[in-house]
Amino acid sequence: MKAMRMAAVALIAIAALGFLASPALAQGTTEEPAKSWFESYVSAGGAIGWIIVFMSFVGLALIIEHAVNIKRDKVVPPQLIDEIEGMFENEEYQEALELCEAEPNFLTNVLAAALPKINQGFDTMKTAMADVAEEEAIKLQQKISYLSLVGNIAPMMGLFGTVTGMISAFDTIARVGAAVTPADLASGISQALVTTFQGLLVAIPCTVGYFIFRNKVVRVVLEINAIADEFVERFRGK
Repeated sequence: MKAMRMAAVALIAIAALGFLASPALAQGTTEEPAKSWFESYVSAGGAIGWIIVFMSFVGLALIIEHAVNIKRDKVVPPQLIDEIEGMFENEEYQEALELCEAEPNFLTNVLAAALPKINQGFDTMKTAMADVAEEEAIKLQQKISYLSLVGNIAPMMGLFGTVTGMISAFDTIARVGAAVTPADLASGISQALVTTFQGLLVAIPCTVGYFIFRNKVVRVVLEINAIADEFVERFRGK
């Protein structure tokens, strides 16, 4: 929901930018004024271009959300780790289990799977932890996968716009015949090039962002698993 709110704010901002964009001064002796940046790179893409623009805001919102929340301290608050550590030091395992169930996150879910199996031995605890840790890692991977989805669909939408633009241009040639002028073809070719540009402009940062956050997820998962291992290591041999 937070990501969608951010996308909505971004849409309002770009719409305002479009209304404020003023045409540039006419070039040379051309009677028609030169197109503004907004007209040349946004509205020229047509309906498909607007879909890609919307996808760009979704991608931007996801990048911001992941940059803020894909951190170990966000996934597992440090103060919660300290509180659990104190309970383990005092052998208050039932209290620790209740705290883990009351504060669900990656670490607490892993520990909540292991604590009820204290009497079954260290190996059983580790197995239970490993199963839950794998599930939690998958959840984090799924969370960032939407950024990859945007990065993959954007260039395909750009290609879709390229094809429809070229179809429009060739349809114009078929209708007008030998009397066709470059101006007659400009609209279709412009759409083809602009949507290709828009698709790549969205896909490149989203793809780069996905790989960055995927590596961060791997690092966070390793760090949290190491913390969980330290908590249960005291039960080895008991």
